[in-house]
This record gives sequence, C-alpha cells and structure tokens, in this order.
Amino acid sequence: MTRTMVLGLLKSNGPMSGYEIQRMMESSNTEMWANVKPASIYHALKKLQKEAKVELETVEQTGLRTKSIFRITTKGEAELNRLLIESLATSSVVFPTALYTSLTFIDNISNDEILLSLEKQKNEVIYIYETMKSGYAEKEKMFGSVPHQVKIIFDNMYSQCELQLKCINDMIEFARGGEKSDKEQAKNIK
Repeated sequence: MTRTMVLGLLKSNGPMSGYEIQRMMESSNTEMWANVKPASIYHALKKLQKEAKVELETVEQTGLRTKSIFRITTKGEAELNRLLIESLATSSVVFPTALYTSLTFIDNISNDEILLSLEKQKNEVIYIYETMKSGYAEKEKMFGSVPHQVKIIFDNMYSQCELQLKCINDMIEFARGGEKSDKEQAKNIK
C-alpha cells in the first residue's frame, strides 16, 4: 500500500517532497486505515526512483537543509493504475482473527480476565472510531466538502467499528453471565 499511497499522492497533488508526503499521510491517519506508516515513504521513494516511477524534479535549499522534490513519471502513472486495479479487484474482507481465536478458547481463562481484556479492546475500538470521526470532521472543515468516495470509505470504517463493538459488547454480556456457554449448559442439564 505504501507504493500506491506515494504514487497516488504525487499524481493527485503534483510534485512533493518526502516530508510533505509524510505530513499529508500523518494528517490523514493513513497508519490507521491504510496500514501505511508515514516513515515508510522514504524507502518507497528511493525504490520508486530506482525503478524510474518517480524522479527527482528539484532540490531546494531551506536554511541548512535540502528538500528533494519528486514527481511521478509516466511509468509511475502506469504502475499506480495497475496497483489501483489490483487493489479494487482483491477482496478486502479482514476478520479479527486474534479475537476470534481467543473467543474460541475463552473457557480457559477467568471471567475477570475476559472482562478486563474485552473492556481494553472496547476502549481501543472506541478510540479508533472517535479518531476517524474527528478526522472526517476536520477534513470537512478544511476542504468544505469531502469527495463522495471518501465519505463511502469513512462510512464503511464507522460500520466496521460499530460491528466490532457489537461483538465485544455481546461477549462482555456473555462473560457477565448473560448467556451460559455450551459446556455450562450441559453441566446444568446433568
């Protein structure tokens, strides 16, 4: 995704320095929703430059620092198109496998441990949800309106968080005794 992000930002915004790309990614929380760490762009820029997908347009001197400005090449635009088409065609359904695996074997730990762990995860999901909500509001404030496809992306992220919170809340209720496990129900029948 880092390559797609770097090439996409250069195509959308024109020539930029690595620092400008990094700042744009940080302000958009790409680490959270695209799994792209802003610091990874410098390595990607070097690699893309070796592959002739970006090129150094100019080097600016600002005080004691130099700022390299990169631009996307025709070869880079073709690579971006290929990456976009590949990404759109690939399933993006991701299950919370660590959670599901833990829930499968939940009978092996105490209810106190279950509740403590689930409350921690719940707080993390709420933090992500609220961060995404405030990020969207900030974008609206800065740009006036947000492109429709970006609204769809944010709506999907909100839905993902809400669905995860429902699962966690259901498990918290279960752990508090709202529903007995199959093992416990079987014990009560005997």
